[in-house]
Amino acid sequence: MKQRVHSFYEATARQRLALLLDADSFREFCGPSARQISPHLVAIGLPPSFDDGVVVGEGTIDGKAVLIAAQEGGFMGGAVGEIHGAKIAGLLERALDVRPAAVLLLLDTGGVRLQEANAGLVAMGEIQRAVMDVRNAKIPVIAAIGGRNGCYGGMSIIARCCDWIVMSEEGRLSISGPEVIETVSGVEEFDSRDRALVWRTMGGKHRRILGEADRLVADDIAEFRTTVATLLEQSRPTDLAALEAQHAALAQRLVLLDDCRDGVDVWARYGINDPDRVPALEAGPFNQLLDTLDRSPR
Repeated sequence: MKQRVHSFYEATARQRLALLLDADSFREFCGPSARQISPHLVAIGLPPSFDDGVVVGEGTIDGKAVLIAAQEGGFMGGAVGEIHGAKIAGLLERALDVRPAAVLLLLDTGGVRLQEANAGLVAMGEIQRAVMDVRNAKIPVIAAIGGRNGCYGGMSIIARCCDWIVMSEEGRLSISGPEVIETVSGVEEFDSRDRALVWRTMGGKHRRILGEADRLVADDIAEFRTTVATLLEQSRPTDLAALEAQHAALAQRLVLLDDCRDGVDVWARYGINDPDRVPALEAGPFNQLLDTLDRSPR
């Protein structure tokens, strides 16, 4: 009998969907049979994918209706092109009509597809606008990040526009990837081959300590599902007061962390004794540690 995949990090987009949603509840929109492939890749002689690297559709979690998109990191690093982006934007726009308990975005991407950069950038803008339209309608948008590619580039901006971000430690979240930072600033500034440095800077625990991720879970699809289920129908305000509070928190964080040069320094500044032990903590003990800290205001 074929062994079931439980690791979010190891799973494909379709495996994540199958285990995150209620059994046999998923109905795909614009699937491989529709043959909606990228015209740009074909034009330059690159092999396309019949779903263009993203699976979108509807299903249920604990019987509650959700819309869901899962990026396939195995196709072009989950990068966003015209068709890929249009499928995500269209899914979000559908939420305004069917009003699900949430829209789920399973993000596993390096950002915009360089081979169709202009179309990808336009798609990013359309997705961001659609996310805010859905949130303004009081329908929560939940990002789940834990794949091999992390969540970089324009899609990291999309993630931070969501109501909630659920991450595993294996997930990474950043505007620029490690190689980009090294190329621009030099290896002395950031060594992309230093995996420990990458995770101390961009990993799920660091983002959770900063408050940029809302939940930290183990690398297990069942844990992602359980956590996501608690966030269904839980929207956050998008009014001016909420925006101003976030700006004030960011300003305070800049002052608090101005002289920090490493994630370990940041963790210590937030009151974590022996911060060097943080990378070795499992999700449960890490969350227990976090509950003991006074990190407000941020």
